[in-house]
Amino acid sequence: MIAVLSDIHGNLPALEAVIADARAAGAASFVNLGDSLSGPLWPAETADLLMREGWPTIAGNHERQLLTHSLERMGASDRFARERLSDAQLAWFAAQPPVLALSDEIFLVHGSARSDLEHLLHTVEPAGIREAAGAEIADRLGDSTAALTLCGHTHLPRIVTLADGRTIANPGSVGLQAFHDDHPLPYIVENGDPLARYALVRGIDVELRAVAYDHEAAAAKAGREGRADWAVALRTGFAD
Repeated sequence: MIAVLSDIHGNLPALEAVIADARAAGAASFVNLGDSLSGPLWPAETADLLMREGWPTIAGNHERQLLTHSLERMGASDRFARERLSDAQLAWFAAQPPVLALSDEIFLVHGSARSDLEHLLHTVEPAGIREAAGAEIADRLGDSTAALTLCGHTHLPRIVTLADGRTIANPGSVGLQAFHDDHPLPYIVENGDPLARYALVRGIDVELRAVAYDHEAAAAKAGREGRADWAVALRTGFAD
């Protein structure tokens, strides 16, 4: 059984709670779908833990941004993380592939295979974000024949099985349950509670899980770093 984590965003207590829950449930291995550190929490400490674990890990859009953007061009979350990472931690980032075939049946992406910013299971429209239809998902999958594609990026847990039998699953976010974004249009994600999300995979069957952790500690850390938006999201699962 595989534990699937994504979008940790430096939330160390959430990560530790998810690892404990997954191991108690019988997970024998872990994979990480990216966006591991960006945010006003514990980027360096989270990197240290992940590097010790040595799980198969792919890069998300925030890894790419941390490696390629100047500090002046970065948003506040990326800049906070970048200023606290060592050369060894940045080298760990640089070695992460954008996609990974975990096996003949399981394929890992952050957004989609063609872009780390593309939403695979959701669509952003002027009215906001909605669940994508099967035809939209199939188009974004392209020629992939993997029985199971695992994706992150949206922070929204969802499992879809297409008419041709391919399954796509997003485990949700370990570390952040609400946020504002503006790509490709402004939208808001809200899971409505502070629980840490991940998934367990048995064969190609996926179970979505949500775990309580000390979200008040994470919210307090965000507040101390001047990020009231993150503090609200971490406490409530709603955007401020």
